[in-house]
Amino acid sequence: MENNKKRKKMSLGVEVDNNNNKKSDSPIINNSGPDKADRFAARHQDTFKFLAKERRDANKRSPEDENYDPRTLYLPPTFLKSLSGGQRQWWEFKSKHMDKVLFFKMGKFYELFEMDAHVGTKELDLQYMKGDQPHCGFPEKNFESNVEKLACKGYRVLVIEQTETPDQLDKRRKQDGSKDKVVKREICAVVTKGTLTDGEILSANPDASYLFAVAECYPRSGNQQDDRAYGVCVVDVSTSKIIIGQFKDDSECGVLSSLLSQLRPAEIIKPMKMLSPETEKVLMRQTRRPLVNELVPLKEFWDSEKTALEVKEIYQRINNQSGSSSLNESITCATKDGLPESLSELMASGKVGSYAISALGGALFYLKKAFLDESLLRFAKFELLPCSGFSDLTEKSCLILDATALENLEVFENSVNGDSKGTLYDQLNRCVTAFGKRLLKSWLARPLYDIDLIRERQEAVAGVKGVNLPHALGFRKELAMLPDMERMLARIFSCSEANGRNSSKVVLYEDASKKQLQEFILVLSGCELIINACSSLGVILEYTDSSLLHRLLTPGKDLPDVNAVLRHFKNAFDWTEAKKSGRIIPRDGVDEVYDTACGVVTDIELNLTKHLEEQRKLIGDSSINYVSIGKDSYLLEVPESLCGSLPSDYELQSSKKGFSRYWTPIIKKYIRELSDAKSEKESNLKSIMHRLIRHFCEHHISWRQLVSIAAASYFPELDVLISIAIASDLYDGPTCRPLIVDTSSENEAPFIAAKNLGHPVLRNDTLSDGTFVPNDVCIGGSDHASFILLTGPNMGGKSTLLRQVCLAVILAQVGADVPAESFKMSPVDRIFVRMGAKDHIMAGQSTFLTELLETASMLSSATRSSLVALDELGRGTATSDGQAIAASVLEYLVNKVQCRGLFSTHYHHLALDYQQIPKVSLCHMACRVGDGVGGLEEVTFLYKLTLGACPKSYGVNVARLAGLPDNVLQKAATKSEEFETMYGGNRNNSNPTNKHWKDEMMVILQSLSNCLVDTRCSSSADGIFELQTRAKILHDQK
Repeated sequence: MENNKKRKKMSLGVEVDNNNNKKSDSPIINNSGPDKADRFAARHQDTFKFLAKERRDANKRSPEDENYDPRTLYLPPTFLKSLSGGQRQWWEFKSKHMDKVLFFKMGKFYELFEMDAHVGTKELDLQYMKGDQPHCGFPEKNFESNVEKLACKGYRVLVIEQTETPDQLDKRRKQDGSKDKVVKREICAVVTKGTLTDGEILSANPDASYLFAVAECYPRSGNQQDDRAYGVCVVDVSTSKIIIGQFKDDSECGVLSSLLSQLRPAEIIKPMKMLSPETEKVLMRQTRRPLVNELVPLKEFWDSEKTALEVKEIYQRINNQSGSSSLNESITCATKDGLPESLSELMASGKVGSYAISALGGALFYLKKAFLDESLLRFAKFELLPCSGFSDLTEKSCLILDATALENLEVFENSVNGDSKGTLYDQLNRCVTAFGKRLLKSWLARPLYDIDLIRERQEAVAGVKGVNLPHALGFRKELAMLPDMERMLARIFSCSEANGRNSSKVVLYEDASKKQLQEFILVLSGCELIINACSSLGVILEYTDSSLLHRLLTPGKDLPDVNAVLRHFKNAFDWTEAKKSGRIIPRDGVDEVYDTACGVVTDIELNLTKHLEEQRKLIGDSSINYVSIGKDSYLLEVPESLCGSLPSDYELQSSKKGFSRYWTPIIKKYIRELSDAKSEKESNLKSIMHRLIRHFCEHHISWRQLVSIAAASYFPELDVLISIAIASDLYDGPTCRPLIVDTSSENEAPFIAAKNLGHPVLRNDTLSDGTFVPNDVCIGGSDHASFILLTGPNMGGKSTLLRQVCLAVILAQVGADVPAESFKMSPVDRIFVRMGAKDHIMAGQSTFLTELLETASMLSSATRSSLVALDELGRGTATSDGQAIAASVLEYLVNKVQCRGLFSTHYHHLALDYQQIPKVSLCHMACRVGDGVGGLEEVTFLYKLTLGACPKSYGVNVARLAGLPDNVLQKAATKSEEFETMYGGNRNNSNPTNKHWKDEMMVILQSLSNCLVDTRCSSSADGIFELQTRAKILHDQK
């Protein structure tokens, strides 16, 4: 039985608890030493043989079976018979969820047993309790922090709640004749890093923890020309946002890689054994240790037909519930099938959207198991994936930054520890709202391409500067008071749903209503702030012609009219007092149920007052009054002199000198009635918040529209625009508004022209004045070469210049100011960046192969409007091979693609080859060379972009700076001179470049590109090495 008055152990350690007993927050004793661990291991080996070699899944399949399901466990009947009721209950839950940590509710505590107990002691700093069974636990009040800790560390937590008290169990046994000896328990939640909706860690991080479900259609015939398509569903549970879309992709999964780099999902949901090897590698390479969930195809990861049926059934139930509960607003039904418009359009598109719908099905099955599917869909905001139709480059809506560009340019994550410090996002992020920070990331991931949209945003940034800046800063202060409305609104909506841990049958002892009340008042205050905030910034419209600012600050008809509803909640109770006291005292007329309960109490109190007057007249003494002594109230206090004449039904309760105190039968009746009425009133008072929240959720469409339009659209844009304006004042040196020019109509060459260009991520508070050396950069156009071939000393600033130019282009197309005296350019459709030495060893890619794969992406996808930045291409292999490949790639980009680019190299032969070619400008990062200690050259870096090629790279100087021994340096300097003499002689005797050599090299390069694109071809590696050999021979012949 589970009604013991003390916590005690069952035969193998499963505890029972009476719901009224208390336990200290600390476990009983710490037994986590080596001896304890040894005993646990020995017991585990002896008792649980079915977990070792004899292990089978629920269907008795062994691990060697291809259909083996490690999430389940077969429990031998003999083992089950040996268990007590509580133990059997725990193992029945655990055997179906071996991939999860069980939080098993017992009374007021969550208990962790067996293998889960080891997780609790390791990750939550809990202590083992007495006995040979691994066991630890914590009180209910620590649930939120502990479940968040485990989820953030990558664990799946299964929350098993009591749905029956010991008293209810006794009653059930008596009524039904049940032989159950343990209270009922049910799974009420599955919490993971992607399904967290609350907690301190989540609140401190504005970034979404996305669930990323993916379905794929890929060419299984080996024909690389066949289309590869992805269906994707991205879910942000904390804001009830669902993003779905479908797109075609190349053989390198470039679009998928870029999407993963932008989103960095917390969890991946995929159909088991249904994705291509290339996709599996991308999911591994372009994420940061996500939780991976493999679902059984069709059964768990639904196809589009099954998904469509399930979704329509869910919305049918939701709409029926809305109708039965007299909600003022049902689900947004812009279509006759009862579905949100964007979802209905995708479902109606047939085959085009089938993979996206299947991905939605996988996500919904996963959410269903976490008890989140219906509550999420009820209030979901559907959006189409921005990169849907991404492969159609005729519709250039944004500047495309692939995963390699985002990583190499450190747009969101630095290369040191992966956080945002020192990134472009960090430079621009002066946002004061969580939704502003999320929008800024979206802008940086997809900068604008359309010139009119860029200019519109530039005007808006200019409109919040200058004379308008004080008003913008004042508005910013108001914004800073706004909570994360998207997340809070989602939490308020979810707590109105009676499912999961919110279900009425769940036995909880900690009152969570105080926190819910705080959040509810914050949401109400936030909605009020949204309505009033625009007017405070509207004054700037007199001083700006920005069409974007006028649209953002005069929302007009776009905003729903919620004034009447908000006024109702404003008048319903005192918000300030409720925040202080933690409870709502509704004003008269607000809640009919509570008013009725109050009326009953008042009537009984009036009856008691009338009864007092009647007794005064009866006894003949108007001084008789009610008094309260201890717990006894409404005692008639009668002078001792009158006690002899009292009616016989007066019951003496107590006395003091000169007085006696009595109850009459009527008083006793009223006291009972009053006690019941006050209990009913208090019960109604406790539930008033839930009734108010339900009333609030009746208008969920209006609140969602208000937050979506203002707090998720207008305010984030204003927050980001002001942030960008503030960030422009933090640069070292001058800043300017970039001039974006359309060269396509005039058939001019694309160009970039910058004067005194500074570095976009170096602020004036991190450098002393004049520390960073700005440079003039001119690429493309009618007067300049389309490519800069950049040489110079090691550590001379070549890589910095490449990043500098690329980041400046991103800034310009985001709509921000650029750190330069002047900056003029035509739009860039894609930025390709190849720099740094890195491998993807888990994906089976060496450093050199990674380098060539990134280069192949450039060659296959770059257009005339693209910008290419190549840093020391070819250094991952032998000098002759690397130089041959570098020469071929440069030749291809300059003559075939004709894009803008910067190509840094230490292959000085390349500079000789392009001395007379106007399409390539030879430049170097200037330095000053002098004599150092021991006759070694000492190089002073000037960091100035200068015309002409640098004769050498001065690598020995870097070796000196690194502290290599003097004898090693001397030897290296001597060898360097020998090599220079040898290669210099060869260089002087070399023949000029001829047409035959160029044509032959172009053939090799095209073959190399085809071979790299065909990465699934088994002979691709051999083909690369063969082409390297041909290129080397051709280079030697030249």
